[in-house]
Amino acid sequence: MNLADSIELFFQQHGVQYANSLNRGIEKEALRITPTGRLSTQPHPAPLGAALTNPYITTDYAESLLEFITPVENNAQTSIEQLIDLHKFAYSHQGDELLWPMSMPCFVGCEADIQIAQYGSSNIGKMKTLYREGLKHRYGSYMQVISGVHFNFSFPDSFWQELAQSEGQSLTQDYISAKYLAVLRNIKRHLWILAYLFGASPALCGSFLKGKKSNYPFKTVGKGTSYLPYATALRLSDLGYTNKAQAALSIRYNNLAEYIHGLKQAIKMPSADFAHIKAGEQGEYQQLNKNVLQIENEYYSPVRPKRVANSGEKPTDALLRGGVQYIELRALDIDPFSPAGVNIEQIRFLDLFLTWCALVESPEIHSCNEFLNAANLQQTLLYGRKPGILLDKSGEKIALTDWAEQIMIELSQLASYFDGANSNDYQNALNSQREKLLNPDLTPSGKVVAALTENNWDNATLGLNIAADFKQAALERDYVQFSQEYLQQTSQQSVVKQQAIEQTPQAEFADFLNDYFAK
Repeated sequence: MNLADSIELFFQQHGVQYANSLNRGIEKEALRITPTGRLSTQPHPAPLGAALTNPYITTDYAESLLEFITPVENNAQTSIEQLIDLHKFAYSHQGDELLWPMSMPCFVGCEADIQIAQYGSSNIGKMKTLYREGLKHRYGSYMQVISGVHFNFSFPDSFWQELAQSEGQSLTQDYISAKYLAVLRNIKRHLWILAYLFGASPALCGSFLKGKKSNYPFKTVGKGTSYLPYATALRLSDLGYTNKAQAALSIRYNNLAEYIHGLKQAIKMPSADFAHIKAGEQGEYQQLNKNVLQIENEYYSPVRPKRVANSGEKPTDALLRGGVQYIELRALDIDPFSPAGVNIEQIRFLDLFLTWCALVESPEIHSCNEFLNAANLQQTLLYGRKPGILLDKSGEKIALTDWAEQIMIELSQLASYFDGANSNDYQNALNSQREKLLNPDLTPSGKVVAALTENNWDNATLGLNIAADFKQAALERDYVQFSQEYLQQTSQQSVVKQQAIEQTPQAEFADFLNDYFAK
């Protein structure tokens, strides 16, 4: 990585301040489960407030799938402490239930056990539930209870100013949007390294594979857990959260207009695959509409360009209005060995990696490149910890660990700037990742496989042991960032807010949907 002189000087003089100015927000999902490892069939706990309007604790697809959300923060340790506080608050109000600490779900008997999230009687609440009903009819419910971590990230304005100047460009929103898309393209090219370092889903409960055909060489451990010995993140594979129906969509990150156009086309394009599912016939709804995507959020991608939307504003309209404001990295497994599901060294590595993605060359990605990127990722997901595994770097075969070490060397230069003279935090975080290249058993996926095979445990035993320990530790610790009183007040306010929405005169639901999609 050859930095322009002005950018190198910027990091030399302001690297510590830059690292302290990065904006991060984390969304972490967790299934509520019974003490025996079954999905909870209880409704969203009332003391957690209204899932529709609580800014910190909501639900994702299922009524039992909690989502914890941290506000935008510059201090990574603060974000982690906020997540642990939110877990503590949830544990305090869900009786003997536990929170499943892994990305792939625990024992799921049948789809009927997975109850779709409820958001009240307002039109917007009913729309959110119906959207999830549509996902059920389109893809089934099993895929929708897979959990993950979403990492939201933006660069400080001073970085864009310096980068634009170094390139002889004027600092405009168009420039910033183009640079964010360049970052996203580089993430997609190198997504394999995140899967190797942080993947934590090498095994699946037998109930999750029930009825699925697989040609993969699975081994069995415990009472029916299937695992691949060298896998890293099956959550991202075709056995996890993927969407074959969207494979034909040509939505790329080469420029913002192209991305917005591709998404808008998909939410207007009728789908023969979903035409049989009712969408308002005789007043019966099983999905929002019969298009390729019901709404833009249905498009699954490991990364997304984002802007905070106004009330009722579609994500693409927000991007069209103001350009890219931040990026969302959606490819992270839950770390089952960290109480927050993510740890400080991982976040510091992501700071380095995402900055690197902004600084190195990022050509456009076309269909041939997409195929290569997908092949490298798939190889890593299934066999990433296998000694000598090869990837394809611009047409040349290279060992995964060699390519990763090349990246680490360049990240080390940034780590020295981020640490400055009085810290080794970033260098230590980077060294922890480099150790995983030398010893794959240190990766989260390696640790999971070792725990399963050395004890002849299944996923349920491992997950329940971890979940019980995390719950006990959370209940015994004090709140650090949020107070119990503040979280109680926020929950109560969310209920009042939902009631106010529901008491506002509502249009007929069909008219509401027609108006929403006509905008």
